[in-house]
Amino acid sequence: MALSTEEGNRLAGLLTGHAERVTQRWTEIVAASLRGRLSQGELRRQVQELHSSMITASEQGAVDLDSEQATELRAVLSELSRGRARQGFSASETAISVFAMKEVLLELLEAEGGAERLRDYVAFSGLIDQMGLFTFESFVRTRESLIADQAEQLLELSTPVVKLWEGVVAVPLVGTLDSARAQVVMERLLQTLVDTGSPYAIIDITGVPAVDTQVAQHILKTVVAARLMGADCIISGIRPQIAQTIVALGIEFGDIATKASLADALRHVLRLTGVETGRRQRREA
Repeated sequence: MALSTEEGNRLAGLLTGHAERVTQRWTEIVAASLRGRLSQGELRRQVQELHSSMITASEQGAVDLDSEQATELRAVLSELSRGRARQGFSASETAISVFAMKEVLLELLEAEGGAERLRDYVAFSGLIDQMGLFTFESFVRTRESLIADQAEQLLELSTPVVKLWEGVVAVPLVGTLDSARAQVVMERLLQTLVDTGSPYAIIDITGVPAVDTQVAQHILKTVVAARLMGADCIISGIRPQIAQTIVALGIEFGDIATKASLADALRHVLRLTGVETGRRQRREA
């Protein structure tokens, strides 16, 4: 429901003529719903910005929230939504901060009385409903963006590439290896190989709960990509259960070296590079 020009002017006059009362009451209602989770000063600042932008939009003839005259009001609502999403508030708590304005307007219009005031309240409520829905949608978009960013950060943290020895890097995998994570593993491993110039890479799957055909394909693609960069890969962490599964599925690792543990894989690489390990030294002694 859009406001007429006359209704917009009356709304601007009402908000301007009772500015202090409106902001004070609005702040009180919102503060009660948030239960002290936001400081009084910060909350009052947000309410004052909303109050001011509503007056500006109404004075400029904004008939609804999508109009050009409501650009500033939409910007204030978006900023409110983004801030609340980052602070951990819920979408409902954020929208209620806008819908609380209905109670303030109802109190003002009831005090003035008259049938015309009832019609004004219905019209003003329509605008506030639009504001509340806009706030809700902005909040959801921000929250989805935050979740996506956090998921990406967790994905990067879950796929570290560490330097074990001069010329030897390792990727200790923990958890399920899906397509998205496999892509991150490949990219990080290849970048580390470029940065360090390492000729050997160990892919440790000790922390991978199960290996199926899809996981094996991801691992093989990573090995092939590393070989194209001039690095040999060794797969470690082949536990008895994993070995049985690989055999049952008929998965072939070809000429790729596999070891039972990361330690075994490192010893294998050190032998290839001519470094004597403690085990070999003890046998020779």
